[in-house]
Amino acid sequence: MAATTAQPMGSLPSGLEICTTAPDIFYLPELVFGGLVWILVASTHVNPPNPLGWVMFVSVFCFVLTFLWVIIFVAGAHKNSSGWAAADFAYHGLAAFFYLSAGVALAFITMDKKGGELKIYQIDIAAVVFAFVATLLYFIHAVLSAIRWKNF
Repeated sequence: MAATTAQPMGSLPSGLEICTTAPDIFYLPELVFGGLVWILVASTHVNPPNPLGWVMFVSVFCFVLTFLWVIIFVAGAHKNSSGWAAADFAYHGLAAFFYLSAGVALAFITMDKKGGELKIYQIDIAAVVFAFVATLLYFIHAVLSAIRWKNF
């Protein structure tokens, strides 16, 4: 009989197990795509400042909190309680909603810049794509976290 590395029902991974279990395997792609949104939006001219300020807030907020969440799980500070499973679901659901709103705002602003400088327009298009990829990653993570919380 082959050995399995699956998590038992009612437990949260800790240490390097977060690199092999769903939904926690999404942490690294969330950090990468969220960081790319942050970098791409920061590298362009901020015009208009209010919606792009929201996009920057979302990308920085989610990047920092996701990084802290990874540290908590790697360190094992969550102690396998159902409260942490619920908080994991709530955070990733909120992050998905934030990224969706930021992606829509960024897409709207990018459509208005169609006639502007081509390089900035291309950077904004890349930021929009990465924002929607981050939205999808956070949404999938939230759904899988909800399933894990339900089975906890």
